[in-house]
Order: sequence, then structure tokens, then C-alpha cells
Amino acid sequence: MRLKFPSLKCLEIVLKALKPEVEKPPTTRSHAFLEKEDGMLVLKVEAGDTVALRAALNAYLRWINSVVEVLEGLENP
Repeated sequence: MRLKFPSLKCLEIVLKALKPEVEKPPTTRSHAFLEKEDGMLVLKVEAGDTVALRAALNAYLRWINSVVEVLEGLENP
């Protein structure tokens, strides 16, 4: 999955914020990989079954959305 961000700074902050989750996932049923490519965030998720895949994707997308919303709130108080 490729996600575009409003700025490279926002992208870097999201990468840093999610680094602990990628390095030590909350479950062994799925693994995620995050990288920056062409100014976009690339999210790759591997899972043994569709339930784990859906849960991991939902979790990462919620975390990414939460970080972006906090950053927007800080920019526009």
C-alpha cells in the first residue's frame, strides 16, 4: 500500500512513530514493513491468514491516521 502525505516532514514523523510497532509487532500472526519511496510511505503487511492481514492493516492505518490527525491539530490549533 502506498500512502501520500502532505509533506516529507509528516512522512518522517509517521515513520519514526511506527518504528517500534514494526520492530516488535504486538502479535506474531503478521509482520509489517514500512519504508519511504518516492516521497510516499510504503506499507507492506504479511500475514498467515486473511483475519490477521485485515487486523494488521486496520491497526497500521488507524495508527497512521492518528499521527496525521495529531500533527494537523498541532499546526491548526
